[in-house]
Amino acid sequence: MIIAMAGAAAMLLTGTAHAYPIKDSTLTENSLYGSGRLADSTCTEPPIKDGSRAQAKRYIWAVVGCLDTAWEGHLTAAGISFGKPKVVFFDKLPKKYCGHTLETEPGSYAMYCLQARTIMIRLGRDWLEGTDDLWMLHATAALYGSHVMGLTGIVTAYDKAPYRNKSELHEQNRRYSLQSDCLGAVFVRSVQDSIGRGSRDWKKLTSVLKVSGDQKGEERTFGKGSTRVAWSARGHAAADPGACNTWSAASSKVS
Repeated sequence: MIIAMAGAAAMLLTGTAHAYPIKDSTLTENSLYGSGRLADSTCTEPPIKDGSRAQAKRYIWAVVGCLDTAWEGHLTAAGISFGKPKVVFFDKLPKKYCGHTLETEPGSYAMYCLQARTIMIRLGRDWLEGTDDLWMLHATAALYGSHVMGLTGIVTAYDKAPYRNKSELHEQNRRYSLQSDCLGAVFVRSVQDSIGRGSRDWKKLTSVLKVSGDQKGEERTFGKGSTRVAWSARGHAAADPGACNTWSAASSKVS
């Protein structure tokens, strides 16, 4: 499933402005990074047919249930307070949501709202094509990764960090988005065996991530395709949030 990330799966991760080098220890030395490997868990992918919005919603709800179980156990064991996020679907986007002016272009749209601890999704045709791959699983897990970052204070620290120019702003947006990608991949690896997905499925997903990141303008917010693949691969290989510390990475690693 090849998706145009700008209008299609624009994961607007709440936050506005940020500076490099990052000095806030909540970002660079967060307890999430020392929480250890995310334990393997069992998840079931409901059937989903291309074009079926109803089945796609059921799929996402089921995956969120798996994410709740996996991350609750992990964060609680690490001494981090856990709370489940809400998930809401919009057929038509409101003009404003969670303090953001939303895109009016057609297509899928998704964001995480820290204030309401809510994952918001509009399912367009793009998310409903090629639904036999791992894209929707990873996209849902990456959005949930934003919730995990919210629970650990990363989102708030990200919101408060200063920036001096647009270049720094774009870089810090990429750090946030790439960490979300990485945390999504951590979860994918933790359930991959239980859902019967192999290396071929993962390789196909990375090709989608590369294409989406290589679209014009997307690299400013989400990172180049190769960078998205690299951070997702780190999370997938380690299955450990500690591999996802984008805030301490060199600028060249979050381009």
